[in-house]
Amino acid sequence: MTETNQQQDVKDAVRAAVKSGDDVHQQVKDITLKALTKRQLDIENIKSVTEAVIKGTNEGMTDHGKHGKEVFMQAATALDDALATAAEASALAVEEAASKVAEYSEHDFNDAIKDIQDMEGMFIDTLEKVAKDSNQVVADIIGDFIAHTRQNGTSVGEQTLIALDALKDLPKISKDIIISSTVATTSTLAQIGSGILLGIAESLKPSHSNK
Repeated sequence: MTETNQQQDVKDAVRAAVKSGDDVHQQVKDITLKALTKRQLDIENIKSVTEAVIKGTNEGMTDHGKHGKEVFMQAATALDDALATAAEASALAVEEAASKVAEYSEHDFNDAIKDIQDMEGMFIDTLEKVAKDSNQVVADIIGDFIAHTRQNGTSVGEQTLIALDALKDLPKISKDIIISSTVATTSTLAQIGSGILLGIAESLKPSHSNK
């Protein structure tokens, strides 16, 4: 399946969840985590999923009239929570990789940590981008949410600070280490993160949904 098709599937699923108005937060969080675990956990793929979720939310709000703001808040906070979980998984991937420092370059770690640092900004930037392409009512709702996050913070921002604090004492890697072409790279770090996120996502599911 191409990335475009994956984005469309995520957008369609979120739109349907938002339109239903039924347990929107849980539905959107589940859709987001599922989409994130299907890809490497790097910033480009996270951004792609984030954009699809916000666009789907935007399209699904049209049937809710005066309740649109409430529904949007449920969907947006679900996305925020899912991104926080992704930040946690990414940090755990770096911690796991740090136990095998000989297989990774300093560049690999720096790229992975920068992805974690960029998550909250990417979330807000994507909201602003979608707001510009929305009607005035939706743009105002998104604007209110962004203002709220700037004042009160986001779940992903909070988790990012926790993650970066946990990573600050990782052993530094010598820049003189020569990395073989056969050993792990930033891409592998993203794959580790995806696997960890899958485990976290499974643990977050209600017990009756586990089979």
